Amino acid sequence: MIYYVIALIVFALDQFTKRLIVVNMYEGESRSVIGDFFQLTSHRNRGAAFGILQDQRWFFIAVTIVIVVGIVWYLRKLRHDRSKTLLKCALGLLLGGALGNFLDRALFGEVVDFLHFRFVFSLLGWDVDYDFAIFNLADSAIVIGVALIFLDSLLVWRKERRGLVHGQEDAK
Repeated sequence: MIYYVIALIVFALDQFTKRLIVVNMYEGESRSVIGDFFQLTSHRNRGAAFGILQDQRWFFIAVTIVIVVGIVWYLRKLRHDRSKTLLKCALGLLLGGALGNFLDRALFGEVVDFLHFRFVFSLLGWDVDYDFAIFNLADSAIVIGVALIFLDSLLVWRKERRGLVHGQEDAK
């Protein structure tokens, strides 16, 4: 149940922050938070991450419905498994993020993005000036959720590997 609360918190924060941007900034406007490094930039994205697959609204809606149903099904399947806490938290983050961007696409045909990072530095005589793709809290929750799923997979693999190694040692 707590994992649905995580999803709800992510969804609510995502929608609240997007609404603040839409109401208080015009599209394309930027406001500095930390110099040129971190800015709030009002941007609309009609595609996926990094602007790929522009204007594929119905594709994203269909895919998101399948993903949300899959996440809910898997969370229900894992509900009594106490050893899968990290995985369930990750799925809660994914669910909240997916629903946050889904609502934007379903209602408006685009997603509101606003977190904008720019990396400017010199490295070994090379000047680096890189604008990272503008994103939102739902995107952040999705990325963190995927990273936690990867971490959970590594931890399970490590645990299984140790179990096999100990099992082989015991057999000798």
